[in-house]
Amino acid sequence: MRQLPPPQINSTNRCLMGGPHPPAQGSQTSISYIYTKARDGDRKRTNMATTSFTAPKLSSPTLQTLYRNLPVSVPLPKTRSSFSRHLSPSISRFHHHHLHRHRLFSVRAESENGAEPPRHYDFDLFTIGAGSGGVRASRFAANFGASVAVCELPFSTISSETTGGVGGTCVLRGCVPKKLMVYASKYSHEFDESNGFGWKYDAEPKHDWSTLMANKNAELQRLTGIYKNILNNAGVILIEGRGKIVDPHTVDVDGKLYTARHILISVGGRPFIPEITGSEYAIDSDAALDLPSKPEKVAIVGGGYIALEFAGIFNGLTSEVHIFIRQKKVLRGFDEEIRDFVGEQMSLRGIEFHTEESPQAIVKSADGSLSLKTNKGTVEGFSHIMFATGRRPNTKNLGLESVGVKMNKNGAIEVDEYSRTTVPSIWAVGDVTDRINLTPVALMEGGALAKTLFQNEPTKPDYRAVPSAVFSQPPIGQVGLTEEQAIKEYGDIDVYTANFRPLKATLSGLPDRVFMKLVVCAETNKVLGLHMCGEDSAEIVQDLQLL
Repeated sequence: MRQLPPPQINSTNRCLMGGPHPPAQGSQTSISYIYTKARDGDRKRTNMATTSFTAPKLSSPTLQTLYRNLPVSVPLPKTRSSFSRHLSPSISRFHHHHLHRHRLFSVRAESENGAEPPRHYDFDLFTIGAGSGGVRASRFAANFGASVAVCELPFSTISSETTGGVGGTCVLRGCVPKKLMVYASKYSHEFDESNGFGWKYDAEPKHDWSTLMANKNAELQRLTGIYKNILNNAGVILIEGRGKIVDPHTVDVDGKLYTARHILISVGGRPFIPEITGSEYAIDSDAALDLPSKPEKVAIVGGGYIALEFAGIFNGLTSEVHIFIRQKKVLRGFDEEIRDFVGEQMSLRGIEFHTEESPQAIVKSADGSLSLKTNKGTVEGFSHIMFATGRRPNTKNLGLESVGVKMNKNGAIEVDEYSRTTVPSIWAVGDVTDRINLTPVALMEGGALAKTLFQNEPTKPDYRAVPSAVFSQPPIGQVGLTEEQAIKEYGDIDVYTANFRPLKATLSGLPDRVFMKLVVCAETNKVLGLHMCGEDSAEIVQDLQLL
């Protein structure tokens, strides 16, 4: 899943169920009310309410002197206190600050007992990885008066051991290029819809894949340039190359050593492809965003949000699409009724689901076509086989083990509630920690870290009621608890659902429908969760989450 876009005011979106437009004549609208009492078999999740966290204003020059006297390991509180602030992952606009200040490249380091002699560092903060979290933390730290450097690999649309790019996954290989391709793919459905509204075409509309790829890549180049300017305008030094930690205060970038009082790791994650026979013939989500030609027939292995989003993209661009999942339903962890509904809607658009099938091997034929062998048999004739089987933190070859940074079995860096690793001077934010892998969350974590380190204001990220979206077709928006989670946590709940045919579909003649679900605490009438699948779901849920 990727982050919800910023709220957009749209008059047609203001009415969810009771606005100015009544149900269309002939539409089948069903609203059911379910009252559940079952403390032993119920559902869970918590509230809403987030606050915007915008870029801080530049502090006075004396702030550098103030924090220079702090110990190397910031003494964070072990219990909540009045100065523990909470940040929320709501999406804020960029605030550009043109900074004019003297750079400070050395700081005084003291141990907690004051016995360590003074040390001089090249930077107050050195960030490895210029993705969403790293850029946010670095920019805010510089605005707070710290001297900051960021290292990042050279730009490429596909990441590797030697390529990356300023902007990270969301900007270069995730949210942005994916949404551009979603937009491109939706036109075929809209052409079909338009027939019922009187539009006629002399010939079948044709799509030019090379034009889409060229324009998409040009936009990515523009955006990575913007991110570089953001860092430069904040006074952050950008170093191109691969960073590796040498000791708790030293980073090696392609043979050159840099010292820093604090080191931040924000290198994100990478797609994961399981090792099966013939896996070298498969592509991942990075490659799927930059193919030289459109797939004619594609197998997508996986039932998560990435799999559904690419299935919608390729289906909309007229490819034949097959999804192979190990379970009976897609989107494990989502509300059960949402899982059922989105599967039904995607099937109606021509996507074929192969449930309870696990891939065992990929075979390449003499003509170049691919076959996928599963526990239930073999499907032949694919031009592409894509694995959307999750992502893994990008922590290999960073030198983390040698300096004592602890990681879990998947390679995710373990951090405390302030994003500090097991080494006091090393911190981590974003997907590399595998907490909540969403761009707004990484932004929140980066901003909180900058306040913790350089404003002497220990700040915990707030993970309550984080909204999320799946840009499948139809899309999904959700926030709060699923019905199942709410029962487990609250016991007695009320559930309100609506499954209806939207006004647009009455003339288009297409089988499009919308599903909405509200989960409420029966005792307090507190809204515990909102789940929606249908056109504009992401924007609608984002707006309601802000209430």
